[in-house]
Amino acid sequence: MDTPSPFSPPFPLPNTSSKFQSLNLQRYLEQPEAQQHQLRPQQAAVEQVNDESLHGSSIKNPESGVGSNHVFVNHSATAYHVTFNQDYGCFAIGTDRGFGVYNCVPFGESFCRNFENIGGIGIIEMLFRSNIFAFVGHGDHPQYPRNKVMIWDDQQSCCIHELCFRSEVRRIRLRKDCLVVVLEHKIFVYNFSNLELLFQIETTTNPKGLCEVSQTADQLVLVCPGLQKGQVWVKHNASKSTKSIVAHDSVLACFALTREGNLLATASTKGTLIRIFNTLEGALLQEVRRGLDRAEIYSLSFSPTAQWLAVSSDKGTVHVFSLKVNLGNRSTDKSNCSSNSRVPVAASSSFSFIRGALPKYFSSEWSVAQFRLPGVSQYIVTFGNENNTLIILGWDGSFFRCKFDPASGKEMTQLEYHNFLEPEEPCN
Repeated sequence: MDTPSPFSPPFPLPNTSSKFQSLNLQRYLEQPEAQQHQLRPQQAAVEQVNDESLHGSSIKNPESGVGSNHVFVNHSATAYHVTFNQDYGCFAIGTDRGFGVYNCVPFGESFCRNFENIGGIGIIEMLFRSNIFAFVGHGDHPQYPRNKVMIWDDQQSCCIHELCFRSEVRRIRLRKDCLVVVLEHKIFVYNFSNLELLFQIETTTNPKGLCEVSQTADQLVLVCPGLQKGQVWVKHNASKSTKSIVAHDSVLACFALTREGNLLATASTKGTLIRIFNTLEGALLQEVRRGLDRAEIYSLSFSPTAQWLAVSSDKGTVHVFSLKVNLGNRSTDKSNCSSNSRVPVAASSSFSFIRGALPKYFSSEWSVAQFRLPGVSQYIVTFGNENNTLIILGWDGSFFRCKFDPASGKEMTQLEYHNFLEPEEPCN
């Protein structure tokens, strides 16, 4: 069973229509709907454990030890985790001393919270633009144990609930109606109205905590690794069905879901090919090529209209691909999908007369735009609110906003750069 928090009781269903209000977030809770569909809960496989290697520091008094709304002074913080919120309008960072939230366009700090005892936050997930966050501790001095998910209400400046597990938490995903906790071999899905366990899924070894959920769909679509290498499971909560997709021969490295949950992009540890699938039937719709050399894919991101797909990797280059998927075409014939895909002229015309005699990569679909990043930091990417713009975040504090011209196929143009970890003057 999950260990209930000594703090306040389960909180009501969040409302995703609120906005940030100056230093404190507007109250973001409302009563749950009178009739709410729930799956039959299974017995929770979580319990309180006494494992010092997981716990690290003990939990502090939730009403104290939180610094005022100011940025990190004296020297730069170390980022443990950087993530966009569900509408990609802002992002949250977990650091060696607290957490912060930043707006993307226009760029700017919304607020930050420093723990006076310098406790690290290694996983952070924010719920849209709300006062509700989910934390997991990290670092030499974790603020919270690494096997606990702490639910934080920033308006109250305290944790209002916790969930304790037998092993280290790898990832958290939030929707307005559910909370998803990813362990290395299991995934737990909770009802957000009362934190009651809805169901759990066993997966293959998943050290990266790979898991994605739909955001705009009324019913949950959840994607996670299956039990076999390269296998993806797509769970449709509405139909109570699970689609199995053998996406790659190699181990999965990264995947992304459209906000509606109808398209899935996957990459393996080889990092050369990215495949796009229809989640309802598991049909392969398109395949694009990042490059020829092995690479670690850090992030994949669909544009809001699924016209573009952005990819970042350890090669220090962000690629944008043009998607020609036809959501009305449910054919599972992969060969037809490949033959109907339009390859950019620059990638195909020179070899069209001998395409059948050349290796497959000569007829692959290549990116229409690239952006080269400095340094060796890990970067994640998403699309901006203006047409043909990207926002790129680095674990070194880098914030890039750039623009691409798909017709030219040239390098992207950098529009702005900031470092969100650099010391600044305290804000009031």
